[in-house]
Amino acid sequence: MGQLTALTQEVLSAILKSIDEGIHVVNIEGKTIFYNEVAARHDGMEVTEVLGKHLLEAFPSLTEDSSTLLKVIKTAKPIYNQTQEYVNLHGARIDTMNTTLPILLNDEIIGAVEIAKDYSRMKLLAERLLDLQKGLNKSKRKKTPPQVRYTLNDLKTVNPIFNRMKEEARKLAKSDSPILVYGESGTGKELFIQGIHHESRRSNGPFIAQNCAAIPETLLESMLFGTAKGSYTGAVDRKGLFELADGGTLFLDELHAMPIELQAKLLRVFEEGMVRRVGSSETSAVDVRVIAAINVHPNKLLQEEKLRSDLYYRLNVFTFSLLPLRERKEDIIYLCKFFIQEYNHKLKKNILGMEEKLEFLFMDYQWPGNVRELKHTLEYMMNVCNGSLLTTEDLPIMLKQHSSLIRRNVRECVNISLRQHVDDLERKLIIEALEQSGGNVKQAAELLEIPRQTLQYKLKKLM
Repeated sequence: MGQLTALTQEVLSAILKSIDEGIHVVNIEGKTIFYNEVAARHDGMEVTEVLGKHLLEAFPSLTEDSSTLLKVIKTAKPIYNQTQEYVNLHGARIDTMNTTLPILLNDEIIGAVEIAKDYSRMKLLAERLLDLQKGLNKSKRKKTPPQVRYTLNDLKTVNPIFNRMKEEARKLAKSDSPILVYGESGTGKELFIQGIHHESRRSNGPFIAQNCAAIPETLLESMLFGTAKGSYTGAVDRKGLFELADGGTLFLDELHAMPIELQAKLLRVFEEGMVRRVGSSETSAVDVRVIAAINVHPNKLLQEEKLRSDLYYRLNVFTFSLLPLRERKEDIIYLCKFFIQEYNHKLKKNILGMEEKLEFLFMDYQWPGNVRELKHTLEYMMNVCNGSLLTTEDLPIMLKQHSSLIRRNVRECVNISLRQHVDDLERKLIIEALEQSGGNVKQAAELLEIPRQTLQYKLKKLM
């Protein structure tokens, strides 16, 4: 900072003060040289209690090993999204989630800057989500038995492999063993899993779904296992998803997004059937069937160490691999007819079907978004269509580009094929004429009924 001009310091200070994040900057000696009001609120301190003081003087509960700022000064390596717990000067326990970066000048470290988020507030937000989930479950129980929205019959297919998979799912639904479902995005994993719950003996119990990628990993543990009073500032005794799903099914989507350390705790719940809330020393039994889903092939996840092998083998008792739409082509037009009827009813329309050219396009397209993409494409087309048949003119812009590419490729393929056949036939006839004439060009030209000069020109091209 001493090497910056006074004007630069003022501008930088104004920028940092305007940021709605806790900003804490220390020099190479560990003394605070900038500390904004947001950081002070997070830490339950006054700016004057920290500014100009050594970090361990302002926060005596920290050490050189536990302080993220001092650790970055020592190693010159950044730390991203790491939680930090400490006690401030007033005895209050503070939880923050920090990203801490070294400050380098001419490749030499001169300090460190930390961007901190109030972890306690984030935890309380997660708890409110749990309360909302709990309240919704109670509301459902008062009105009707807590049932899922979809059954296996809602998975529309004429593919024989997929139909056999549905029948196998009906049989295995009666078990309480965990299930792993692999499928690309849009193949219908949640619908398939809701269908399994519906067929199970737990169908009158709760069905709770949680996407592991939708919650910050630092909050996921308390979401899953609950919290004990006093485990952090403002924490109360609160059930997690496992306890809320007791007697039913817990669906963990995108399991591979769960941190490896948390996967180990999840495995322990599978093995013991017991959960321990965050901050508690007591355990409680839960009767929950876990069904997990991933959208990346398990072998790749194991190789990249994003999925614990022991957790995978525990889940791999029953495994289903949902086919992408490109591997069950017979379902494309079948699903189109089904969705057209569905949207006819919803949109009060009377679309009779699709033109033949559009069907060809749909069969050629790879559908990277699978059934979800197909359904949304048809929803768009049904809204913009003015005739009685869906046409390529009704396609979304991305599919129109694909349609143009297909037409161009078909045209090029036809031209190349025609030229190649002509050249091959011409070469064959010339060789045959030369053989019959014993190599005499004039006689060969007469056999081919072309001028001798033309044959000589073609021979040069062939050579």
